[in-house]
Amino acid sequence: MAASTYDEALRRLLAHEGGYTNHPSDPGGPTKFGIALADYRRYIKPDATAADVRAMSVDQAKAIYRKRYWDAQRCDELPAGLDYSIFDYGVNSGIGRSGRVLRRVVGLPDTTHAVTDEVLRAVAKRDPKALATAINDERLRFLKSLKTWPVFGRGWGRRVAEVKAFSLKLAEHTVVANAPAKHPMPTEATPAKGVVPLPKGLQKVTTATPVAAGGATVKTLHDSGHDPWTILAVAGGFALIAGIGWVAFHWWQRRRQHAPTPGLVRVPAV
Repeated sequence: MAASTYDEALRRLLAHEGGYTNHPSDPGGPTKFGIALADYRRYIKPDATAADVRAMSVDQAKAIYRKRYWDAQRCDELPAGLDYSIFDYGVNSGIGRSGRVLRRVVGLPDTTHAVTDEVLRAVAKRDPKALATAINDERLRFLKSLKTWPVFGRGWGRRVAEVKAFSLKLAEHTVVANAPAKHPMPTEATPAKGVVPLPKGLQKVTTATPVAAGGATVKTLHDSGHDPWTILAVAGGFALIAGIGWVAFHWWQRRRQHAPTPGLVRVPAV
C-alpha cells in the first residue's frame, strides 16, 4: 500500500541515526548508521568487533534495514505514515517492541510481535492518522520511562516529534514514487538506542566472570593432580553456570523491553 515511501523513510532514518557512535550510556554499544554491534554480528559477521562496525558501509546498513526492519514488519502493506512510524520505532527500540505496540493499538493480543494478516485487517479498519498518533505517543511515554532518558531524552523527544509530524503528513497525502511529501529533514542525529538497558550491576556481570573463575579452578585442580574426570566435571559446571547467567540476563531484558506502557490508547475501528 505504501511501498513508495521506503526511500524517503530510509533517508530520514539515516539522518536521525548519524554515523559511528559508542556512547557509554547507550545500550546498543558500538553503532553506525543505527546498526548496533549485536545486529551486525547477527546479520553480517558473527565475530564482528567495534572496528568492523566502524568500517560498515552504508549499503550494508541499507540491506539490513530493508530486510530485517521494513520487510520484517510488512511496512509495504501498511498505510502511508503508519509504515514510517513502525519502521523508525522498530529500528530505535527493536521490532519486538514496535510489533507488539502495533498489535496493542489495534486491540489484538501482544503475545507475539508478528505483523500478521490479522494485524493488517485490523489496521485497514482504522484511521491511519489515529494509529500513527497512538504509536508515537506510546513511543514517547516508553522512552521517558527509561533510565537513559536524562542522557538522550532531548534528542529522542525531537526525533519522535519529527517522525510523528512526517507520518501524519504522509497519511494525509499518499506519497507517489519519487515525489515525497515536502517536510523538513531532521537537523540533528539522535543515534542512541531507545531500549531497556540492563542494570549497571548486571552489565558488569558477563559470562567472562564464571568462565574466568572456572579456568582458575580447573588449573588449580590440574596442578593438584586431580583425575581428568573430576576436572572435566568442574569445567562443565562452570560452563553451565555461565550459560544460565547469559540466558537469564537476556530474558530479563527482553521481558522489560516488551512490557506494556501505561496509558496506551487503543484505536477503535471506524
